[in-house]
Amino acid sequence: MKLRNIILIGLTGMTLASCNDFLDVDSPSSYSEEFVFTQKSEMNRVLNGVYASILVNDLYGNAYQRTFVLNSDVDMQIFTGSSDSPSDYACFNCNDQGSEIDKFWKAGYKAIEDANRFIYGMENSKLYNEKDAELMQMIGEAKCLRAMVYHDLTVMFGDVPFTFTAAAQLGNDYVVPVTKREDIQNNLIKDLESIAPKMNSSSNVTVERASKEFAWALIARIALSAGGYSLHPVADNASSYGVMSRPQDYQAYYRITKNYTDSIIKHSKHSLGDSYSDVFVKESNFNLITNGDPIFEIPFAKESTGNTGYIQGPTSTANAGYTLGKNVWGASSGNGRLSAFYRYSFKENDKRRDYLNGLWYYGNADKSLTQDSCLIRADYTVHNNKWSKLWANSGQFVNSSTGSTGINYPYMRFADVLLMHAEAVNELDGPTAEAQESLRRVRERAFDDKGLVAAYVSEAASSKEDFLNAVLDERKWEFAGENMRWRDLVRNNLYAREVVYSFLRYLSVALGNAGAYTGFEDEIAEHDGSYYLDNLPEEMYYHVLPQNAAWKVDPSAVYGYPYPNKTLDILYIYNPYKSASRPATSLVGFEGKTWLTASFYQWQSDSEPTNQCKYSFYGYIRRNTTGVIELVKDATTVPLGDKIPEISELPVVRYILPYPNAAIQRSAGAYKNYYGYK
Repeated sequence: MKLRNIILIGLTGMTLASCNDFLDVDSPSSYSEEFVFTQKSEMNRVLNGVYASILVNDLYGNAYQRTFVLNSDVDMQIFTGSSDSPSDYACFNCNDQGSEIDKFWKAGYKAIEDANRFIYGMENSKLYNEKDAELMQMIGEAKCLRAMVYHDLTVMFGDVPFTFTAAAQLGNDYVVPVTKREDIQNNLIKDLESIAPKMNSSSNVTVERASKEFAWALIARIALSAGGYSLHPVADNASSYGVMSRPQDYQAYYRITKNYTDSIIKHSKHSLGDSYSDVFVKESNFNLITNGDPIFEIPFAKESTGNTGYIQGPTSTANAGYTLGKNVWGASSGNGRLSAFYRYSFKENDKRRDYLNGLWYYGNADKSLTQDSCLIRADYTVHNNKWSKLWANSGQFVNSSTGSTGINYPYMRFADVLLMHAEAVNELDGPTAEAQESLRRVRERAFDDKGLVAAYVSEAASSKEDFLNAVLDERKWEFAGENMRWRDLVRNNLYAREVVYSFLRYLSVALGNAGAYTGFEDEIAEHDGSYYLDNLPEEMYYHVLPQNAAWKVDPSAVYGYPYPNKTLDILYIYNPYKSASRPATSLVGFEGKTWLTASFYQWQSDSEPTNQCKYSFYGYIRRNTTGVIELVKDATTVPLGDKIPEISELPVVRYILPYPNAAIQRSAGAYKNYYGYK
């Protein structure tokens, strides 16, 4: 039976004794632990409850996929506020009063406590036997889930409360102390290293269960984060935003990453497959892939948990009573967006480009209409079309459905393993043939011309720095919407630089439309390798047509599909990537329809850039009311100047989140916020 079909059983199964008050997590007792941990069937039921604890929207069901995906040159949320906010996390503008961080914190520690209680019960069971493969697999799964949550907490909050001991053994008055992230990471690595050899391989468990390969990959990810840069508080200076640093022995962590990714590459049956889009279309259709790209998927249950494919994909505002046409899938928020400039970073023949970047959505149909409106997305962002409930086969959803799609979220993919391997090998030994091969395998899936791929990888291997940039670029193109990009940039101490350029792209286009300039246009072009911003398609010409239409325009000139959904109408865009004149009438290729026109990049009002362009990175860089571009440094602002500073001269990005105020209060002052949070 698939895990998604039994996970609801676990929701009632994981109800052990209440835990420490500092976490504010309640699980009322409803059965005898002594009984549960003498019955394998009951043990498995309680393990399902540990899985259930990670599925909630306050953790991986929604928050991880949307709320805490921070702005970068890939993932993008737009903001208009010109003042401090408790909860504008994605633009680095929040405080400890934000309700979302308190919910995420509670949900994370609820999952950890559930795992701690389960592991304690298993290890103290009369049945405990390290030679019992079934018991070891169950313990390994719980340890993987615990490590996964702890890892994400350390990436997001830095040093956090840490314990492997269940609250019942600590006592209700015990406050778990804050532990340095390096110590947490070391403990997680050792814990997974001890259990991984006793776990089943991914050939014997589905991607909805933690496997040996997932344990290995998780070790690699934790080690890579531990060896990279991260933001640390300044001792005795709570008002400082902190400093970026990495451990002195950071290469030891890269060796761990290299060793464990190497084990997966050489000793598992995982492969990427031939199609990038196929991975996510199959997930949108509830198909499980064995030994493919996904290594571990968070196993949501349809109509119960998870907003994958509701957050992502095109907006669909068609609801019951209004859907008189082709949309039988119901509403989708489509608010998991991508930067308006992300699609210009791809090579023209990269198959990921037009699959990921969605320039259309479905509007709410008037009741008098016979079909839903397909509209062009002329906005500050485009849709991330990696997943969508609209990609599911007809009958999977009803037109009254909204969230709780049950579409799995791939927390770990083989593509990530390959690129972690390339990054680690390059750091240790330079761009060796081994590192090049890992990069080549990922890139080759996205291109038909394998010769061009080989030449690209060979050129990238001309230096250690160039190869790292190529690996990070590949991650940029591969993992949109998977909460990766800002973490990759942080780990390599490149986040400040990329945030500056991301802001300047928006501002330069807005000012350019008003006949003004930022003065950074040449630097942007040098950084991006192109003056594409000078030739953006301010007017796009398009048709709305059914996907089976006979289209007669030269395909190389048209932004067309077919797309995973073969029923809904789609946009055929004549000039999606550059400025062009209105197409000739002779190019009209379907039922004599004329070209529709949409205006893009109209981001100024009375010659002043809109707030969306000025404030979407508010907590780090913004344009003030006098037209000065300001960087935020330790709660003060400093002008950017007339040249973009070197990375070492830029202030840090305060990506670290504050401990929620409620947690500080529950700790009776044992926890204290740094990084300038008050």
